[in-house]
Amino acid sequence: MPSASSPLCLLRLSALGDVTHVVPLVRTLQQAWPQVELHWVIDKAGHRLLDGLPGVVFHPYDKRSGLAGMRALRRELPGSGFAALLQMQVAFRANVLSAFIRAERRIGYDRTRSKDLHGLFINERIPDRSGIHVLDAIGSFCEPLGLKQTSVSWDLATPADAHAWARAQWDDDGRPVLMISPCSSHARRNWYPERYAAVADHASRKGWRVVLCGGRSELERNTADAILAAMQQPALDLVGKDTLKQLPALLARATLLMTPDSGPMHIANAVGTKVLGLHAASNPERSGPYSDRRYCVDRYDEAARKFLGKPASELKWGAKVEFDGVMALIPVDDAIAAFERYVSDHHG
Repeated sequence: MPSASSPLCLLRLSALGDVTHVVPLVRTLQQAWPQVELHWVIDKAGHRLLDGLPGVVFHPYDKRSGLAGMRALRRELPGSGFAALLQMQVAFRANVLSAFIRAERRIGYDRTRSKDLHGLFINERIPDRSGIHVLDAIGSFCEPLGLKQTSVSWDLATPADAHAWARAQWDDDGRPVLMISPCSSHARRNWYPERYAAVADHASRKGWRVVLCGGRSELERNTADAILAAMQQPALDLVGKDTLKQLPALLARATLLMTPDSGPMHIANAVGTKVLGLHAASNPERSGPYSDRRYCVDRYDEAARKFLGKPASELKWGAKVEFDGVMALIPVDDAIAAFERYVSDHHG
């Protein structure tokens, strides 16, 4: 068991969905060892989302800073090092960064998930379990320390002023809210504006309020504009208006979020909002909303057969089918059917 004088270090830089998946592991470690100091090497966006998480000392690393940033990180960390480093990222940059962190035990992924020379930077591995969700794989990093993640809980440290901002965006008139976060950081996972618009209009005709959200990139702005132009019903456009601290509060106000495999999918799940996930490029059983995938559209097997020539069951677990046009496999009717499943379960 680590002691209060032997802190633990977590390394997970990105993406927003994955850093959200780390929070239950933080809770597991804190519940077992309340006195142990936790340090987390994280990217800047993840830090903006999770800054203020109780009991965690964050060390933001700017990926653009290269080796100079890695040396600066080493100077910033405790000189005595750590009882253990949980190296939860296999990308080459993260592997090299981990070499600048002093730790007796260096716990990394099993050989099946290893890549980019990951094995050279660790001296212990998590159990090799295939067919599990990303969150459960991350949760298993506590097992070499003698723990087991038996429950999953989040608290994203969203401040009161973020909730106040979210409440101010529209009056609560009792209507359910379909929120649409249309873009992933991987463009080939994104659905089409006219298809989002068709589902949004369907929800509007059913008496739902439609709200668009997203970041400040040109892609997100252009996608939102195209959705709004294709819609026949009104929608509230909040794209580019929130911060990462406000995003969890905004998602918490939604009744149902429609989105591809994306950070907002997992943040919404963490705050208890149901998700209508759009999956063709990725497997919802591995990277869909962790708590409830009943309202996901799943065309992953069809995508595997069309683009890779084999069923999903024959692919390596976690394989992506990120090809141009893969999301065209999801018709509007699939998403409307998923929406109606939610309506039947909760408003029927």
